[in-house]
Amino acid sequence: MNAAKKAIVPGILVGILALVGLSRLVMLPTPVSAATEAASDQQGVSAACEFADRYPAKTLPWCALIEKAANEYGVDSLLIAAVMLQESGGQPEVMSGSGAVGLMQVMPRDGVASSFQCINGPCFASRPTIEELKDPAFNVDYGVRMLAGLIAKYGDIREALKHYGPYDVDYQYADKVLTIRNGL
Repeated sequence: MNAAKKAIVPGILVGILALVGLSRLVMLPTPVSAATEAASDQQGVSAACEFADRYPAKTLPWCALIEKAANEYGVDSLLIAAVMLQESGGQPEVMSGSGAVGLMQVMPRDGVASSFQCINGPCFASRPTIEELKDPAFNVDYGVRMLAGLIAKYGDIREALKHYGPYDVDYQYADKVLTIRNGL
């Protein structure tokens, strides 16, 4: 019996070590890391970020996407990070009660938002779909392009943010985002 125990214990230890090794091989990266890596690979963006030490932790996984869009559209990267923090808290899968989707909380043409009517018809008919906006790279690019367009249209960041955010809060949204931005 004693010899049998001696043979079983090493066998159990080898089995445990094998299971631990296998579990490490099949462990998938976290969704945020996987999405960030995929977006960086797809967009040819370096993982290094100019202001990495200034980004809030919740937006840091998206810094390569933020900086790429900032460079492409001429919008301050820390302003983009502040909008993202206010809108989604850096969570790419977030969907608001009003139907806004993703990191930059963009209203899609489908879902809840499809029922919103403006003077000339559906308010968001020309917008991307929910599925398109679930892609972090697409969402950040689209949201920053919208923000850049608003900045160009109004000539003022605070006014642009007022129009980017919820329509019924006047400058509260803009002031929150600017407070976040100025604290970064």
